[in-house]
Amino acid sequence: MSEKKNTPVKISVVVLNYNGQGWLPRCYESIEKQTVFSDLELILTDNNSTDDSVKFTEDWLARTGAKGRIQQNGANLFYCGANNNGAAVATGEFLLFLNNDTWLEPDCLEKLYNDTVRAGADSAAPLVLDYDDDVYQSGGDSGLDLFGMGTGGKRAEKVRETFGSPGCSLFISAAIFRKIGGFAPELMIYVDESDLAWRVWIAGGKVVCVPAARVHHRGAAVVNPMGNTKTLEMRTTDYKRFLTNRNGLFFLLKNSQHILLLLLIPHLLLLAAEALVMLVILRRWSHVQKAYISAVTETFKMRGHVFEWRRRIAGFRVRGDFFFLRFLRLKPTRWHEVTRLFKFGAPKVDAK
Repeated sequence: MSEKKNTPVKISVVVLNYNGQGWLPRCYESIEKQTVFSDLELILTDNNSTDDSVKFTEDWLARTGAKGRIQQNGANLFYCGANNNGAAVATGEFLLFLNNDTWLEPDCLEKLYNDTVRAGADSAAPLVLDYDDDVYQSGGDSGLDLFGMGTGGKRAEKVRETFGSPGCSLFISAAIFRKIGGFAPELMIYVDESDLAWRVWIAGGKVVCVPAARVHHRGAAVVNPMGNTKTLEMRTTDYKRFLTNRNGLFFLLKNSQHILLLLLIPHLLLLAAEALVMLVILRRWSHVQKAYISAVTETFKMRGHVFEWRRRIAGFRVRGDFFFLRFLRLKPTRWHEVTRLFKFGAPKVDAK
């Protein structure tokens, strides 16, 4: 572990990792090349990896003299728990939650910081491109679709307000992150970035797109590993779909104040229709049981968590549901998955 310098840290780069040593060299190299490298610290939040990720990070910190440390979690705490632990030891004014299957262009963090501060924003969405080229991948959530799910939008050409930042490279003020309670550990992974963004806005904050800050991202490297740096197929698991579906329900139940709770009706109807389609495609009832029916029943069982979060959110709520009507979008977020069907064919779903 390297010792922290006395100079203030503008950005704490919190790199989430679980057996991702193969991705870390390029990720760290891009951090080292940042134009504001002296203003950064790196925190590896490691979910008990069994590869050489920790040793590689120790060597990198020693070689570069970078400010930083390793947060060893001792178990797989998934996205939310691990990033909360990384944030707990961070000293930066802003936090950048960064997946290990990413790399940053050299001026990314300088532009991300400067444009966010200039806009008076509390969180920002960089421009996310494919890992090997400049093909547009994401700019975060532009709003909520009519099913109550975070949905993307057109590629931003200049700094503007948006709903939320992509989870692979989520930039947020450390102060507001702590004020709104960080990531919800109950979510574990998936929908977590949208959930956090909604709470930023609820608390009176602002999120912007910063398209000049460019991040390259592989995406789904754990559940869809084929192709190395390129995605060659559409692959998921029963458990991933369960978490995505369950967390989508949590997302609405926790953050809606009153009128937006009505989005639960089309949301549940969409899940029912999607379950039927997946049953036809996969011909496996166990997938419907695990990924859809269990998602609804588990949400009901965890209603205590929902009520607790609603109580906490009411304590810092500045904006109500009528404010968020401006973020409603016609384009359904699931449309992206439909287009992927035409590109990659029927999804491969592992029964685990």
